[in-house]
Amino acid sequence: MKSLISLILISFIGLNPYSSQVLEKHIWDQQGLSEDYHGHIEDRSDGPYKKIQLLGINDFHGQLNVTRQINGRPAGRADYLAAYLRHRAAENENTILLHTGDMIGASPPLSSLLMDEPTIEFLNKMGFDIGTIGNHEFDRGLDELLRLLNGGSPSVVKNYPGSRFPWIAANVTSHKSGKHLLPPYKILNVSGVPIGFIGVIMKQAPSLSALNSVKGLTFTDEAEAINKYTRELKKQGIRAIVVLAHVPGKSNQKGELATGQLIELAHQVDDEVDIMFGGHSHAYLNSVVDGKLLVQAYSYGTAFSDVDIEIDPRTKDIVRKNAEIVNVFQENIQPASDITRMIERYERKVEPAVNRYIGTAAIPITAARNRSGESALGNLIADSERAAMTTDFAFINPGGIRADIDAGRITWGNLYFALPFSNQLVKMHLTGTQIRDVLNQQWQPNITRILQISGLTYTWDDRRPIGEKVKDIYLMDGIKLEPDKTYSVTVNTYLANGGDNFTVFLNGINRVTGPNDIDALERYIQQLPQSFSYAIDGRIKRVN
Repeated sequence: MKSLISLILISFIGLNPYSSQVLEKHIWDQQGLSEDYHGHIEDRSDGPYKKIQLLGINDFHGQLNVTRQINGRPAGRADYLAAYLRHRAAENENTILLHTGDMIGASPPLSSLLMDEPTIEFLNKMGFDIGTIGNHEFDRGLDELLRLLNGGSPSVVKNYPGSRFPWIAANVTSHKSGKHLLPPYKILNVSGVPIGFIGVIMKQAPSLSALNSVKGLTFTDEAEAINKYTRELKKQGIRAIVVLAHVPGKSNQKGELATGQLIELAHQVDDEVDIMFGGHSHAYLNSVVDGKLLVQAYSYGTAFSDVDIEIDPRTKDIVRKNAEIVNVFQENIQPASDITRMIERYERKVEPAVNRYIGTAAIPITAARNRSGESALGNLIADSERAAMTTDFAFINPGGIRADIDAGRITWGNLYFALPFSNQLVKMHLTGTQIRDVLNQQWQPNITRILQISGLTYTWDDRRPIGEKVKDIYLMDGIKLEPDKTYSVTVNTYLANGGDNFTVFLNGINRVTGPNDIDALERYIQQLPQSFSYAIDGRIKRVN
C-alpha cells in the first residue's frame, strides 16, 4: 500500500518513478563520460523473464502547447502526452523513456522564442532516460546545442540546468580531434539486466542543416557506427541492444510494405541489434525487418511508441518483443496538471508578441501541395519574399513551411508557426541556366522537394530522368527564360547556403542580405486588401 501511495504522489509531482534519474553531465568532451557509463533503473520485476517497457517519441519539435487534428479528433499537446506516458508507466514494473531527436527546432513560439529551454524542461520533468540528436537540434548551431544540453548562459531562466539525461550519437565526431560530440552509446541496467543503447543520426544531416551550424563536425556511416559499438557492447557481455536512430522509415498499419533508410539500415547492422527506434519522416512504422523490430511514432507529440520486451536474466538477451504505436487523443483523459501549469507559465511570457494582429484571411491558406507540387501558402510566402527584396524570382524550400494559416484573424504567432526558423532573406544573381539547374535539383535520389516559387512558371515531366525533368520555364509575362541572361533571385539563408542539396545557390553572385522572412511576410500581408485570400494558381504544372 505504501508503494502505491508513493507512486501516486510521484506521478502528481511530475517524476517518472521508473526512469534512471541520471543527473550526471553527458557531453563527451566536456564532461568526461566513458563509453561504458552505466545508468540504473530499480529492479522491480518478478518471474523468469524480466519485463521492460520502452516508451519512445520522435520529432516533437517543441510542440508543447499545440493541438492537432487526427481524423477530426484533437491530439497532441505536451500535457496530454505526459498523461499518456505516465499512465503507461504506472501499469508497468520497469519503464524507459527515450527519444530519437528533433525534440527542438522548427518549434512554435512558446518554445522557440525562449531558446527551446521549455522543451528541455518538459523532457526533464518527464524523467526521460536517454535520447539522440536529429538534424534540427543543430538549427541554432553547435555551440547553442551544447549550451542547451549542458546548461549555462545566455538563457531565459536563471541558472538554466540543461538536460538532466544523456544524449548519445555514435556517428558524429569532431574534424580536428576525431572525438565524439556525444557518447556513442550508454548502458542502462534495468531490473538487473543491462541494455545497450546506441545513437545515430542520418549521415546526410549536413545537407539538411545550414552549413555553419554543423561546421567542424563529421557525420559518418550509420551502419558502420552501429556495428562498431555493437561489437564493443558484445565484448562487455551485453546481448540486449537498442538503436536510437534519427533515420526515417515507414510501413502500413499492418507492418507491411516497410520502406525507407531505416529499413535499409536494419539489413546492414549486426543481428545482435534487437530494436531500432526511427525518426525524421514523421511517419508510422511498426514492422519486423531482418529480425529487428522497427518503430516510428508520427510526430509533434501526437503519438508515441510502446515497445514491450522480455529479457532472459540468464542469457541477458531479449526473447520477446512487440510494439504498439499509440495516438495521443485528448478525449477521455485528463492532462498532466504540472505540465499544464508549465505551459501556461511560458505562454504568459510570449503572449504580447504572439497575439499581435497582422491581418485577416478570408479562407484557410494551406501548405498542402497539389499533384504538381504547388501550395497556396507557398505562393503567398514566395511572393512576400520577392516583394521584400525586389527581385525577378523567389524560391522557398517546402520544409521551411511548417504550418497552415487558418481563416480569420492572423496574428504574429500564426506567421511564426508557419516560418519558425527565423531565416533572413538573401538576394543573389543567377543565370537562366543556373535557375533551370536549381529546379532540376528538386529531384534527388529517394526524395523529391518541390520548391515554392514566385515570378516564374514551369512545366515538368516525371517520366524524364533526374536532372532533366523540367521542360519549359516562363516569366510571368509569358516570355521564356533565357539561358544566358542573368536574373535576380531571393532565397532564405538556408537555401543560400546550399540547404537540402540545392547546391546551385552556392554559386549565386552579388549577394545582399535582407530582412527576416517573417518580417517580410508580415509587411506583405498588411498591404493586402483585408480580408484577403490566396490560392494555387498554376505556377507549377506537371504534364504527365
